[in-house]
Amino acid sequence: MMLTRLPTYFISHGGGPWPYMDDFRQVFAALEASLKDIPRQIGATPKAVLVISGHWEARDFTVMSSPNPSMVYDYAGFPEHTYHVKYSAPGAPELARRVQSLIEAAGLVARLDPDQGFDHGTFVPLVIMYPDAKVPVLQLSLKAGYKPAEHLALGRALASLREEGVLIIGSGLSYHNMRQMGPGAKIASKTFDDWLQQTLISVDPDERERRLLEWSGAPAARLAHPREDHLIPLMVAVGAAVQEPATLIYHEDNLFGGVTASSFRFGPGNVEGRPV
Repeated sequence: MMLTRLPTYFISHGGGPWPYMDDFRQVFAALEASLKDIPRQIGATPKAVLVISGHWEARDFTVMSSPNPSMVYDYAGFPEHTYHVKYSAPGAPELARRVQSLIEAAGLVARLDPDQGFDHGTFVPLVIMYPDAKVPVLQLSLKAGYKPAEHLALGRALASLREEGVLIIGSGLSYHNMRQMGPGAKIASKTFDDWLQQTLISVDPDERERRLLEWSGAPAARLAHPREDHLIPLMVAVGAAVQEPATLIYHEDNLFGGVTASSFRFGPGNVEGRPV
């Protein structure tokens, strides 16, 4: 049975259109297994999935409102067929208006965008989680400037959706320095990941938020995230989780020969029908 209050997630979504390339898919086998397990963790099909992707930012928080979102192929240098893939999940215009109203009720500015399509921070993980593309999906942008406090507040504004069957996912990467991948990323990615795990799992929720507000002062923070677009979706997931604990759901320490990467769930999940 689906949990009465869905958890929230911060997921590392991997590199480019990896599910559509057999050799690249093998690289992300552990990530794929973790994404496939999320539907089991929540226990039933959600009413909708709301994704905050590191690949979409706007001047104000902006909600995808198309009933039939298009595709955004926001990557380069991949095989031609990856620029023609389709993830045909329906949008959720009514929910988009609900999201906008919740954000505005929290004193934040929110807009609707009927033209925004699914970027790969959304369609890549969801084609693994829900390959039949029947669950309605909508995206919510980051706000330019990437202020942690604003994105934590955004998450808090959305928290009630969890009791309405909406699955909230922050989609980014726990390590995102494209100039330092492979073996050269080993020390920085592990150092930052150690801090991230301690922050999310080992301290109380108030201290968790305090540390996230000051994330740029963490060990190796700017080596792991020279630009924090792929970290800030975490703030929304944590804000929506309110006081609930975190669980590590994906972790590996040798991705591309040296990258440490992780994903987290906030709130309970099912294991053989029992909460953990």
